Amino acid sequence: AFLHLAHIGAKLETLEKEQAEYIGVPQNGPFKPEHYRYEDLIDLFQKLHSSSAAFFITRKRKAFRSQENLIKSRIFGPTFERTRMKFGVVVFPGSNCDDDTVGVIQSLGHEAVKLWHKDTDLQNCEFIIIPGGFSYGDYLRSGAIARFSPIMDHVIEHAKNGGYLMGICNGFQVLVEAHLLPGVLLRNNTQKFISKNIFLKAATNNSLLTHSLNTTKAYKVPIAHAEGRYFTDEKTLASLKANDQILFYYCDEDGQVTEESNPNGSLLNIAGICNEGRNVFGMMPHPERAADPDLANTDGLEILRQLIESPNLVS
Repeated sequence: AFLHLAHIGAKLETLEKEQAEYIGVPQNGPFKPEHYRYEDLIDLFQKLHSSSAAFFITRKRKAFRSQENLIKSRIFGPTFERTRMKFGVVVFPGSNCDDDTVGVIQSLGHEAVKLWHKDTDLQNCEFIIIPGGFSYGDYLRSGAIARFSPIMDHVIEHAKNGGYLMGICNGFQVLVEAHLLPGVLLRNNTQKFISKNIFLKAATNNSLLTHSLNTTKAYKVPIAHAEGRYFTDEKTLASLKANDQILFYYCDEDGQVTEESNPNGSLLNIAGICNEGRNVFGMMPHPERAADPDLANTDGLEILRQLIESPNLVS
């Protein structure tokens, strides 16, 4: 079971008295992380983990803005690796990367099930992925119709409750249409569909999707889209930068972010972002299509493995 930092107190109330004494949590009042030094919190979390309480933490920006010595203006999550997670891959009419996505997750030793767009049950999935394709034929606008499929109400609720959600290519388009991620994805500046290998680099290690990626390495991953040009207004762009929400940039083979390496005209070469809560991710490149040794490219597998191999702490 996952829980947020703000809800740890409720979880602690369920611990046996001996466990509570072991981890040193006061039982006569609510748990307030601001009463602990950063080092004490780390020790507390490690002890919780050893007592079989699986959880992750996210810093609530306003609540901890003054706690720079405690959290140092960073958002952490997830903290400890779970032994096995259940992934749900949403399938719309026109999806065509669902099998690839399921296959990669299963190859990493975790359960993955398909969720039909008319379903209203997420089947207790802890991580939802909206894969690539051409949902509803990309009519009106890529992702515009899929956003109103019955399952999306439950996907949105899942994300708003802190559940993990990732959109790849068409999935990214669906997430911006659902306002789960900021910005829009416009027609490529060439006005053509583009299908080719490109290079991208991680912009930060401060997210689940990038926590142990080499930020100087250029990862070779294919793209296949006609509407992948990321755009947003100046205020939102400033917020993305300030909150460290830009996850990937298009780059050249040497890892240099240049105008020439931008395949679609995306603002600042942006290839992927996350929400402010750091539990919703979107990227236009297809890591699931670069995840098989038989294809002589496993750079995408390295990216998707981030979802499975949680760090001890993202710092």
